Amino acid sequence: MIPAQTVTEAQPLLPFLFAGWPEVKRTKVKQWLKFGAVHVNEKVVTRHDHELQAGDKVSISPTKAPPPAAEDLPEGLKILFEDEDILVIHKPEGLLTMATEKEKVRTAYSFLTTYRRDSNYSGAARVWIVHRLDRETSGVLLFAKTEEVKETLQSEWQSYEKRYLALVEGAPPASSGTLRDYIDESQPHRVFVRHGGGEDSRLAVTHYRVLRHGMGRTLVELTLETGRRHQIRVQLSEAGCPVVGDPKYGAKSNPAKRLALHSTSLKIQHPVTGDEMTFESPLPPELVKLLPSEV
Repeated sequence: MIPAQTVTEAQPLLPFLFAGWPEVKRTKVKQWLKFGAVHVNEKVVTRHDHELQAGDKVSISPTKAPPPAAEDLPEGLKILFEDEDILVIHKPEGLLTMATEKEKVRTAYSFLTTYRRDSNYSGAARVWIVHRLDRETSGVLLFAKTEEVKETLQSEWQSYEKRYLALVEGAPPASSGTLRDYIDESQPHRVFVRHGGGEDSRLAVTHYRVLRHGMGRTLVELTLETGRRHQIRVQLSEAGCPVVGDPKYGAKSNPAKRLALHSTSLKIQHPVTGDEMTFESPLPPELVKLLPSEV
């Protein structure tokens, strides 16, 4: 509980709260009232016009305050899980994970930092980026709430199970298999497969299996063993089956007006409790409409 403040003269409760905690947004103060976080003489008070008397003790219990309203988050961004250590979201297509030179405001990191600060009375809370999804890719995205947790998650990242769904043009070379390519990430906007490798390339390994096929398209489930930039996109293109809606890597069609790539599942070991946890995000409706009918 935040240390109590003593009322010096009779007045309504709401103006006293605004004056007593000027660093807190007014909308947050109103949330305190609405959800029972305000105490007057150790009793919960929710009426904004409650009359305070000289000598009253007013205190705040921020644990009773709710998180910001869902409408404060951008359309499509959904919180899948949250505890004291991690925050897991569904990132919509079209939203950056973190800032770039051209876009510094509308990012998942920026929105979640605001969300955390509005949820914390001190305004000092934030999130740490653990991994990234391309702007064009939707699905499960994990953030840490402390730097220590971030470092723990990143140190174990290779051992976690990351599954994606991709709708591709054509089909992979077999019903299941492993794609192994050396990828050159030296260019800022596009990566390349380097046959035979080289000092500017790193090995990328992706396991895949076909789930559906028909109408010239294939739904593929992919599990990442490595985490290179644009790894899935460039490897599927190299295999002759680029992701639908990905002209950068050779796609000819774009019926959903977006990249048909989705991070559908992430299985981790909780960095503090050690529990095994799986977070899932179903394929978005605009991609479900494109699925082949054959199972």
